[in-house]
Parts: sequence; C-alpha cells; structure tokens
Amino acid sequence: MSKNLEQLAEELSGLTVLDMSKLKEMLENKWGVKAAAAAPVAMMAAPAAGAAAPAAAEATDYQVTLAEAAADKKIGIIKVLRELTGLGLKEAKELVDGAPKEVKASSPKSEAEDMKKKLEAAGAKVTLKGL
Repeated sequence: MSKNLEQLAEELSGLTVLDMSKLKEMLENKWGVKAAAAAPVAMMAAPAAGAAAPAAAEATDYQVTLAEAAADKKIGIIKVLRELTGLGLKEAKELVDGAPKEVKASSPKSEAEDMKKKLEAAGAKVTLKGL
C-alpha cells in the first residue's frame, strides 16, 4: 500500500460518524453517484486473491408489482388494493386493468410479503423485487 493511502486511511479512521456522513454526502454530490450500504468490516478484510465472491446481501426493501389479475376476481382485488394502498376506486380499477403494474415502489420485506399474501388470497398474481 502506498504511503498516501496509508495516511488517508489513518485520517479517515479519526473521523466521527457525523463527519463520515457529511463526507459521504459531499462525495455523492461531487461525483454524482449514490453510495450503497457498506459491507461488513469482516468481509472487507477478507483476502481478495482466490477468495470466492461474497454472497449478495438480502434486500431490505421490495417493489410490489401486480403481475396479473384474474378477470373473475377483479372486484375482490380492487377492494384489497384500496385497503392496502388507500387508492380511490378509479385508481385501483385502473391499476388492476393495467396489470402488470407497480403497486408500491418500496416497502419493507414484511410489509411487501403481507401485501403479496393478501393480494394473492384475492386472486391476483404478485411479484416482489428486491431493491
């Protein structure tokens, strides 16, 4: 490791959590990127040569999509959608008629699974996509 990198590592180690957060925001703005969640320290310290790629971390937020709505079950699906999302009758009907459509852009895993379970019980086909 070069002397500059060692010096930088030492300086970064001395930052407070608040300072690190500010630095992250500054770098995101300067470079026009969004930082991903940090990997655990143990994974970063693993040897790179010959090591297997670490398994992808499980997503914490999920996109809920109405993939398909059975024609004979649309009314029940609309009722469940209105209950889950607070949509009006017209908006819920348009969502069901326009399937596949996104129901919720981002929700925690437990909420997304609950939505999926309720919609499938009403006769819909739902997909979850980890973000």
